[in-house]
Formats: sequence, structure tokens, C-alpha cells
Amino acid sequence: MRPTEEKSTRYLNRELSWLEFNRRVLEEAVNPANPLLERVRFLAIFESNLDEFYMVRVSGLIEQFESGVLEVSPDGLTPTEQLLAISRGAGPLRRRAANVYLEQLQPQFDRHGIAIRTYAELTDKQREELHEYFHREVFPLCTPLILHPAPSVPFISNRSLNLAVEVSDGASDVRLARVKVPDGTPRLVRLSKRKFEFVLLEEIIANNLQSLFPGVEILGAHLFRVIRDADVEIRQLEAADLIAVIEETLRLRRFGDPVLLQHQPTLPDHVRKTLMTLLRLDDEDVFSVDGPLGLESFHELTKIDKPSLRFPPHLPYVAEPLANFKTLFETIAATDVLVHHPYDAFRPVEEFVASADKDSAVVGVKQTLYRVGSESPIVESLLDAAEEGKQVAAMVELKARFDESNNLVWARALERAGVHVTYGFQEMKTHCKLCLVVRREKDGMRQYAHIGTGNYNPSTARLYTDLGLFTCDPALTQDISELFNYLTGFSKQTHYRKLLVAPLNLREGILDRIRREAKLKREGRIFLKLNALVDPEVIEALYDASAAGVKIDLIVRGTCCIRPGVVGMSETVRVVSIVGRFLEHSRVYYFENGGKPDVLIGSADCMRRNLDRRIEVLAPVESRPLIDLIRERILTPCLQDNVRAWELDSSGHYHRIVPKKREPRFDSQAWFMEHPATKEQFGRV
Repeated sequence: MRPTEEKSTRYLNRELSWLEFNRRVLEEAVNPANPLLERVRFLAIFESNLDEFYMVRVSGLIEQFESGVLEVSPDGLTPTEQLLAISRGAGPLRRRAANVYLEQLQPQFDRHGIAIRTYAELTDKQREELHEYFHREVFPLCTPLILHPAPSVPFISNRSLNLAVEVSDGASDVRLARVKVPDGTPRLVRLSKRKFEFVLLEEIIANNLQSLFPGVEILGAHLFRVIRDADVEIRQLEAADLIAVIEETLRLRRFGDPVLLQHQPTLPDHVRKTLMTLLRLDDEDVFSVDGPLGLESFHELTKIDKPSLRFPPHLPYVAEPLANFKTLFETIAATDVLVHHPYDAFRPVEEFVASADKDSAVVGVKQTLYRVGSESPIVESLLDAAEEGKQVAAMVELKARFDESNNLVWARALERAGVHVTYGFQEMKTHCKLCLVVRREKDGMRQYAHIGTGNYNPSTARLYTDLGLFTCDPALTQDISELFNYLTGFSKQTHYRKLLVAPLNLREGILDRIRREAKLKREGRIFLKLNALVDPEVIEALYDASAAGVKIDLIVRGTCCIRPGVVGMSETVRVVSIVGRFLEHSRVYYFENGGKPDVLIGSADCMRRNLDRRIEVLAPVESRPLIDLIRERILTPCLQDNVRAWELDSSGHYHRIVPKKREPRFDSQAWFMEHPATKEQFGRV
């Protein structure tokens, strides 16, 4: 940091940059080029993103403020200043999302045979049928609770939809009750099997409240929603039994402090003030939203049988040499292989792990598991291998936020099957994505590895863009084998042959490579493809490289704190963000290195937590054909995108890139679907 320069002139604020990312997600709900139900899906993703932002990031800032922490962000803002800036940005953004739904999406529903009806639009027969539905399916799940006045305040669960109901028996003061909209039944209740007509569950409840409050007068019912702190910290000194701590974490997350109240404009002022008092929230923590709350649940709508209103189905490519474990190992033995999901199928990864059960030559497999999902063919293969008597070791990360419960279930199943299960480190998450398969071959034992940028989860592999490298390079596989010893045993290894491993040498490995390019000045060239670029030390190194004349292209999907295009500081830096059908998730570090490209892929973003507080891995791609493929067939298409791409300016704002005059439209994700990486390597089947 240069002492004479203001921090705010060198860095963009992390939280506001994230809000800009979610704004880009919202713009995909606005984009008429997207099919209608895909626009609804983007709207639901926007809401889910915003919820998690408040549950984790905003709650952390509130905790800093309440703890009296005076530390400022890299751009020079205190926690209080950041909270105020977030409130100014997030409130209008959420209101715009509601407007997009009401003014742009809902009017199109009728044109496509879809309707979300209000009670006023229903026939008497439909109301009668819904009355019966309420008593049969909903009434048993509803529990009215008095909120005020009451001897104690009932708990209002995180992200729940609720009705604040004003009731009076005529003999006492008006009371405020709460009825939770139950989670156990669909929010969009279909009116007819023949038509795609729905009524929101909260409307059904609101119009049948008398059944829940017999004998009293209903004065009004108003929808509201509460977001709570879900960032429950796992403290090393308190974590003697990590499994017990994770179970307690899951319980505590439900009871985190409130951080946001959302309500509709019809909520009376006195009810709003009562809720704010009960929840201990200030005006900055309250959003009035003219439209439906809880847009995430509109994911339900995207599943209806209207294929013409969704993106055309995408069938991932499977190259014949990778289609089954027999030819897969032969292929990897001959050459390193790069896969690019979801354009390349996830099947070779599944076959690679399944070989531990299917392949008699395989004697052992070691695997890291971060987010595996509620259904996991990968874990099922590990279970089968263990039952076959193979040596199976799994490093299960129990601290993967919001996936702790799934991971805990799978960890116990693996232990019951006889798998050697470890849980990493209490003070650090294990985020690297590694699988090592050991085969007994004619010339002795050989190790095969898969290094990924994404999770071993076929569901996310269909939705996220990720890279995977298959290799049997002896130095690299030995590095991975020794890293597993560190993860599962007791090792103080400090040196690796080819891997960069955080928190050991990954940060310095990245910085050394940036500095090397800076020494080449105008001959230097850097490409980075990341989810986030936040780390001040990396940003400063990029500034120095830019000042030396190095051309730097950054493809950063989400949060980005670097200021591009500033004279004398970052003139040669360009930042592009792609938001499209698939979530950009792959991480690539490409350094031209004077004509001898140095390329790494892995799980690490340029964030302090990734570089200093997690077990992360970057692995080199050393095959020249694969290096050329990464540059020309992955990075370059992203930089050419003029359909899904946005460019960051020095003020922190993003502008959608549009084709220049007579320039053809180029959608990188559509291009990748036509040109998957393994087709380039092995040709058409």
C-alpha cells in the first residue's frame, strides 16, 4: 500500500462489488433473449443469493460493529459505513426484482398459458375447493402463535414466510399473532390438472384464517419474512469433538440473530414497528417490497411442463476414449486429459472413481469431498469399493457452509462401510478437489489423479463450468499422495514438487509468477479466470505488473476489488464477468512466461480465506496441447463474448458488452456447447 494514496482509489469495496454481481444476475431475469421460465429461474437465484449475502456477509459486519471492531476494509470503510452502503444498494435492488416480476414476467405468463391467480380472481367453486384443500393439507401444519403482547417472543425461523395477523376478541386490546407458511407443502398450489394455474399458499392461508382463530375478529393479515445470521463460527478451542460441534452448528444456525425484515407495503406502520422491536432491528434492516416475498421458491414454477419456455436441453459430450474405466486409464497413461464441464460429461469422473469397485487392478482410492449433494454416485462408488475390500480413504469436509448436514450423513455411511474417514482440520476448511486411484499394473504400482476446480457432485457438474485434469505424472501424483497423508494423518510436509498448496506456498507461488511477468514488462501476459479477486496483496502485484506494461485479462464472475483502467496504475487491466446459463466456476491461472506458458488450475480464488485459511491446491497443466487448448479454446472465447459478458470500469460499475457495428454475436457458453474440450483432444465419436 502506498502511504500517500487513499485506499478507496486503489480498491473497490468487496460487499458493494458483490451487490454488483447480483445486479448482473437480476439483469438476466430482465433479458428478453432468455426464455421466460429461465428468467424466472434467474430471479429465484437473485433472491437466494441475496439471502445468503445477508446471512453471512451482512451478519458478519453487524457482529463486527456490535463487538466494537474498528478495522476498516481494504478500501477504507468501517463496518458501519459498509452496512449503510449495503442498505442503500440492496433495498432498491430487491424492490427492482419485485418490479421485474410484476411488470415484466407476470404479464407474459398469461400469453403462455400460465397464471398465478389472486383470490379475487377465483370462482366460487375454486374457492370452495381451496377451502377443502386448506383443511386437508395445510391446517394440520399451521400453528398460530401470539407475538405481542406475550410473556415470551416465539421464534421466527430463518427465511420463513409468515403472516402477521391482527386479532381481537372485542374484550381486550388487539393482539398480534404469527402464522408461518408451512415448508412441507408447495407454495404454488395448482388449481387444475389441465391448466398451469396457481394460487400462492399464503393467499390460501390468509383467506382461511378464521379456521385458525375461531371466535375472534381478524383485523388484518400481512406477509413478512425474516433473514437470520447463519455464519456460525467453529472455534478451534471449543471443538474437541468436531462432529458434535457441526451438529450444534446446524442447530444454532436456525436461531441466529435477525439481520433483515422484508414486508409488503400494506403492512401497517404500528405492526412494522412492533416486529422491529421484537426482532431488535433498525430502519436500515427493513425492506418494504411491493410484490411477492421469498422469490427463491419460484424455482417451483420453472419445473412445469413447458419445454419451449426453457433453454434447449444440453447433452454433454463423451469422448469414446473416456467412456469407460478400461479405456480411460489407457488414455490417461498415454496423455494428460482435460475435461470442461458441463460441455464435457461428468461421466469420466464418475467412471474414474467407480473403477475402485469395478476394476480388479485398482487396489486403492483416496478422495476429498467438499459438497457432494443429497444423492451422490461418487460416494456410492466409494462405499461399493470399501465393501469389495479395496483400500478407500475419504477426507470429508464437515464445515462446507450449508452442506454440513449432507456431508455428515455421508461421512457416517462411509465409516459404517469401513472407509478411512477423516475430517481435516478444525481451524481450516479443506477445499481442494482431488481424487487419487492406485492400480497394480504389469510394471508395478501406478498412481492416477484427477484434480478439479469444482465439487464431486454430478448435479452441480450439469450447472457449473469447471475444469478437471486427469494425469498419471509421477511427480504430480506423488505430490497428491503426500498431500493426502497430510490431510488424513500426521505430517508436517513443507515442500511439494509441482503442486501449489495453501496455506503453505500457494500465495507466494501466485505472487512470484505475477512478479516474473512484471519483469518482462510489455512482453508479459497474464490471464486469470476466477470466481473472486479480493486479496489486496495479489491486487497490488497486478497493479505493479500493469504499471510495468504487462497486459492483464481477468475473467472474474463475482466479487472483484481491483480498479481496472486507471492511468498509471492499471491501464493494461481488463475485467470481464460472464453471467449466463451456466455458473462460471472454473479457476485458471495463465502466465505467458516469455513463450513458455505456466498454467495452473484448481480450487483457489484470490481471497485471503483461500490463500491463508484453507487447504487449497493449484496444479500445473504441462502438456503443450492442453496449454494451447486452455488459452485458445477456453480463455479466449470468454474474452470474445459479447452476449453474456459484462466489463468493469474504474468506478466499480459493470456495462454489458454488446456487438460492435457489423460484429457477429458471440455467446461463449453456446460456443463451448458446440466445441467441448475433449472433442478437441480426441475428435468426434
